[in-house]
Amino acid sequence: MSNGAGHASNGVASATPKVVSLGISHVKPRKKIGRQDCQLVTFDLPYLAFYYNQKLLVYKVKDDVRFEDTSSKLKEGLELALEEFYQLAGKLGKDEEGVFRVEYDDDLVEGVEVIEAAADGVSVDDLAAEEGTETFREFIPYNGVLNLEGLRRPLLSVQLTKLKDGMAMGCAFNHAVLDGTSTWHFMSSWAHICSGSPSLLSSPPFLDRTKSRNTRVKLDLSLPSDPKSPNQSSGDEAAAEPRLRERVFRFSESAIDKIKSVANAAPPSDGGKPFSTFQSLSAHIWRHVIVARCLKPEDVTVCTVFADCRNRVNPPMPEAYFGNLIQAIFTGTAAGLILAHPPSFSAALIQKAIVAHDAAAIDERNKQWEAAPKIFQYKDAGMNCVAVGSSPRFKVYEVDFGWGKPEGVRSGSNNRFDGMVYLYQGKSGGRSIDVEISLEAGAMDRLEKDKAFLPDE
Repeated sequence: MSNGAGHASNGVASATPKVVSLGISHVKPRKKIGRQDCQLVTFDLPYLAFYYNQKLLVYKVKDDVRFEDTSSKLKEGLELALEEFYQLAGKLGKDEEGVFRVEYDDDLVEGVEVIEAAADGVSVDDLAAEEGTETFREFIPYNGVLNLEGLRRPLLSVQLTKLKDGMAMGCAFNHAVLDGTSTWHFMSSWAHICSGSPSLLSSPPFLDRTKSRNTRVKLDLSLPSDPKSPNQSSGDEAAAEPRLRERVFRFSESAIDKIKSVANAAPPSDGGKPFSTFQSLSAHIWRHVIVARCLKPEDVTVCTVFADCRNRVNPPMPEAYFGNLIQAIFTGTAAGLILAHPPSFSAALIQKAIVAHDAAAIDERNKQWEAAPKIFQYKDAGMNCVAVGSSPRFKVYEVDFGWGKPEGVRSGSNNRFDGMVYLYQGKSGGRSIDVEISLEAGAMDRLEKDKAFLPDE
């Protein structure tokens, strides 16, 4: 698209673009909110150097439903949803001491950006494919845009694209403002309103993030004068990056049950709880990626999981806490040790790291960071890493705006690196889980040929 809808900076061009712009508008809360500021806290700030978090939902829509009517309905529902989630209609800013915050003012903010577009030659099935991200890059805004850009861009941009037989909804969320739990709380609430309910799906968002951590941290971060420069890398940097492939592997209920059963065949030696589905599946992915990468026995490998800390902090925060309340948990060892032991060994490593990440550990991590703030890049997840994000607890296939459940849910091209894994609720329902993996192309080829990776295939 050549319309300034967030695509001009991603370096992707086409002589005959399949996506045509129909216009851009902005949506604010329907009621007056006034002036509201909310300080970003230690859980939020490290994500300023990440990119906008992108999600794509693809829907079938009946032939007799006009795209214009669907778009209007979505914008009207968004106006209502933003009455509670108004921070998404704001901007990043800094207070007089240089502390980052979310700023909202009825008269000063543009609101949520809504891009309307058409790709009449593209079908729902084209975008619901299990391979790659390039095919839907034009359907999600803000490719290669840093969260720090929220100082001058909307914190949420939504692209609604009319397809041959449906609609694509591409969303770009500023990750410095919210995590996955908050993202899907908002999406579910917005869908619930559009489906005819006058109220939100569940409890309204808990917006005072200083209740989780009230330390004021000043960061000397600012945008360059050239708005394009944060989104561009040099030719040398681009050449150094491995060629990645992205693929969705769909694990059925029986596959998940087998993986969990194998992991729990040798229960934790310290008498701990049986390994959870998350721990068992993460260990399974870790082991098979080690094999696919052809790591040497002495090579160090790291498994990173992003833990929801809402119930871990003291005092605990409500599920409806709006913001980032996640932290990365790292565990690593030699590749040879992982493969020389049964799956329970790697599952136990993950379990121990998760259990140890209690309120005291979280507090210590925060104090260390506050004493010497370090802004990580999205790919600083460890050596030969497998980084597991998102969660099958998020009911992504139940986000129904009134015309049915999505045919596909995918992550965009932002924040991807060799070893990034997203876990989603399985499209087939039940205990099934969809596993979206980014790997170096050669490793992905080998993983696809590994018949033990999907146990029931």
